[in-house]
Amino acid sequence: METLHNDRLSIEVSSFGAELQSIKDGDGKEYLWQGDDKYWGRRSPILFPIVCGLWKGTYRTEGDTYSLGRHGFARDMNFQLLKLTEQSVTYLLHDNENTLRQYPYHFMLTVTYKLVGNEVHVIWHVHNTDKREIHFQIGAHPAFNLPGVAEGEPVKGVLRFDNPNSIDRIYGNHEGCITTDRYPLPTLEGGLMPFTEETFKDDAIIVDQCQIHSIEILDPKDARPVVTVDFNAPCVGIWTPYGKNAPFICLEPWYGVHDRYEYSGQFRDKYLMNHLQPGASFMSEYVIRIGE
Repeated sequence: METLHNDRLSIEVSSFGAELQSIKDGDGKEYLWQGDDKYWGRRSPILFPIVCGLWKGTYRTEGDTYSLGRHGFARDMNFQLLKLTEQSVTYLLHDNENTLRQYPYHFMLTVTYKLVGNEVHVIWHVHNTDKREIHFQIGAHPAFNLPGVAEGEPVKGVLRFDNPNSIDRIYGNHEGCITTDRYPLPTLEGGLMPFTEETFKDDAIIVDQCQIHSIEILDPKDARPVVTVDFNAPCVGIWTPYGKNAPFICLEPWYGVHDRYEYSGQFRDKYLMNHLQPGASFMSEYVIRIGE
């Protein structure tokens, strides 16, 4: 476990999954969900080399069929500590015999956490070390404590999107996959979305097509942002487990999404797939901001 801190924040990161474990302000208040198997045991897993699920858990590439579990394998692997400074930490994962049985490509994935004032910058860098083009998806899954909601209390809160106009969503609850159907996401003036437990009865809210690039969790007392997640990803998932009164909500920037229902095409042709030629790199980041 590595710890970074400045005069505004302190964070902890584990080499297992290169997973963020804690975000505290200067008063020691915890903002990141601390994991509980009663609700959901993870905190902020990295999704790679797929986001969400595959149709029947399999995919086809390079002339063969492979099995890969939901959200891929990176979240359950030990990363190597690559670099540590006072304000940043970088972890490395590369292919090995185990990954090649599930994903037949050579790659390097680095994940950097950097403190900048009251912000945590999370930077992904995927490098193709193969001799052929590789295909991948990558995403985040950070969970944040719900302000004003204690354990056992009903889930409720308000989010604010940077898009004040109409927004539509897709569903990922068709045997763990999506369809081409689109549905309006009910929001109020100013991009506000009040939510309760029932908001998630059909599993995660999935917003694609670059409709949203910033989401705020608002304080129920004064409507000020408690946590903000900024991102450039084309898709975002919003989730809390239905039927558990879990006192957290996940805001998840994704470069990828589930398979389409009954998808039988090639891995490379999946919706929201990323491609890298040999020697090429992909880099992106999202930012978690605490307070205003």
